[in-house]
Amino acid sequence: MMGPVLAACLLIILSTAWISQANGATCKKDGGVCTCNDQTKNVDCSSKGLTAIPSNIPTDTDRLYLQGNKLSSLPHTAFHGLNKLTNLNLNYNELQTLPVGVFDHLVSLDKLVLSDNQLKYLPPRVFDSLTKLTYLSLSQNKLQSLPHGVFDKLTKITYLDLQINQLRSVPEGAFESLSSLNNIMLQSNPWDCSCNDILYLSNWIREKKGTVSNIEAAECDGGTKAVLEITEEEAAEDCVYPNTTTAIPTTIITTLASSNDDDIPELPVPQENFQKFLGYQEPDHLPTQPQCLMSISGYLGLMMFFVLISAAILYVIHFLKKA
Repeated sequence: MMGPVLAACLLIILSTAWISQANGATCKKDGGVCTCNDQTKNVDCSSKGLTAIPSNIPTDTDRLYLQGNKLSSLPHTAFHGLNKLTNLNLNYNELQTLPVGVFDHLVSLDKLVLSDNQLKYLPPRVFDSLTKLTYLSLSQNKLQSLPHGVFDKLTKITYLDLQINQLRSVPEGAFESLSSLNNIMLQSNPWDCSCNDILYLSNWIREKKGTVSNIEAAECDGGTKAVLEITEEEAAEDCVYPNTTTAIPTTIITTLASSNDDDIPELPVPQENFQKFLGYQEPDHLPTQPQCLMSISGYLGLMMFFVLISAAILYVIHFLKKA
């Protein structure tokens, strides 16, 4: 009689082990690399050399620390299910882009840190779901422009850090929705005070002077003058550099009217921009070596699971026949 009982126990143990392996683990207590605190609901995955977001982050996580890793990209589903998250720290990584919708499920987020990465642009409306956000840091990236309306839904934000980027101007109305703002960092950007794109920022700084901290620290490229001192006479010319209000740089091929095709100049089109022009997009997330290894391990575990189940079933049948 003990034979079938032992076989059933073996099946349960194998099933539990395989499910745990197939799902992966985030917390150290489950075999993962992150420190999880059940009381505070904090998950600390900082400085682990991660190249991908750990799977199965607990859905009740309040604070998620991912700083100091080697994340260069994020899948658009990276934070799905984490609608209770209030603090997300991604600084000191290697992020170059953010996929559209990556933060859409973080409806409770209060603090987002994206500083010290390699972001060159932001997708349009990337922060639209973060209506409870009060703190946003984008400092020390490579941002060359801001898309129109990127901050429009951030009405509760009190701190915005844009310092140490490559911004030359901001779109008209970029900060109009930031009604709760009391601190903004704009310094160490090459603000172009020679053309009229800078006038919105200059006028906005003068208007908010005395009510928003650090606002006067923004200086024109070269440090010759404060942005708030720029007048319409000084910045009367149209800007000649590429449009800074687009979220993703694009190159448009223009057909010039000419009676002779030889007169039409050939416009260089960078390969990456040409791919975007044709509608090609890189996948949100390419599998990294650890992920591939985990996938192989999962398949091997599945095969072993079925082999052992088959053996256990045959054993039960054999035992019943003998009985």
